[in-house]
Amino acid sequence: MAFLKALGLSSIVPAAAVVVATISSSSSSSSSPNSYQRCGLGWIANTNFRKPKLLKSSRLLQTAFCASMATPQAQAANLQTSIQNPQSNGEILPDLMTEFMVDMKCEGCVSAVRNKLEPLDGVKRVDVDLPNQVVRVLGSISIKTMTMALEQTGRKARLIGQGLPDDFLVSAAVAEFKGPTIIGVVRFAQVNMELSRIEANFSGLSPGVHGWSINQYGDLTKGAASTGKIYNTSSSNHLKEPLGDLGTLNVADDGEASFSGVKHMLRVGDLIGRAVVLYEGEDKSSTGIAAAVIARSAGVGENYKKICTCDGTVIWESTGSDFVKAGL
Repeated sequence: MAFLKALGLSSIVPAAAVVVATISSSSSSSSSPNSYQRCGLGWIANTNFRKPKLLKSSRLLQTAFCASMATPQAQAANLQTSIQNPQSNGEILPDLMTEFMVDMKCEGCVSAVRNKLEPLDGVKRVDVDLPNQVVRVLGSISIKTMTMALEQTGRKARLIGQGLPDDFLVSAAVAEFKGPTIIGVVRFAQVNMELSRIEANFSGLSPGVHGWSINQYGDLTKGAASTGKIYNTSSSNHLKEPLGDLGTLNVADDGEASFSGVKHMLRVGDLIGRAVVLYEGEDKSSTGIAAAVIARSAGVGENYKKICTCDGTVIWESTGSDFVKAGL
């Protein structure tokens, strides 16, 4: 801020906007009244705002401060490009309806949520039910991307359902790895009777390639060793790999991995009570290093309760670990 005072800009540039963008002045677009250049923190630099003489443009470069807020569309673009693209199996994610309960109290909250979600690629529709504090997003966008957008609103959010908007009977399921070392969530949603969508996020894995699969049993008495073989059905015996073989995950140096993709012939309703298993390497013939039981999860329109029936806890009074996080 002292630097701004020296330049005579302290009255027109907020302290939060002290981000410098270097912009080429040789381009003809830099002199246009509508010329903008993106810089950090979701701000954009307008090369035509008032600046002191010492910052006049030279023939090579000019320096501009980020002095105006980016549009929601520009912020969404920043958000999208800042997310490490999850691994996939090369399939285009099909559309699903995803429901969040979001701590919204007024129309301003609704606008904040819409401004973050609607510009994102893959979002077809955002419906907000303020009285019930429910946000429904229809599209092919991943849960991780939506979660990051909701986190940026500063409001608590909880994933409460996923499925197809015209069929509340479609199954959804979840497997949670709760540590102490490996933490993660795997979500399954039925798109149609022959196709399921899978999304997963993990942390605490060793860097490198790890196999993962759906195994026959949800018996964790001996950890992954008691989950049986990789799940398969008689109708999928002709496949090269068992139906429950989910391939491999590429784990980054920070121990994190994410996945978004689909699996043909997989029926979510048949997975309840089985287990998702992670392996030390690509070899799935060895005993897995971690496992989690697959449990039924709420579909669209099935989970609007705000008070836990077991202990009377109000949803917004839950612990921080109960709310959706971009990492999971």
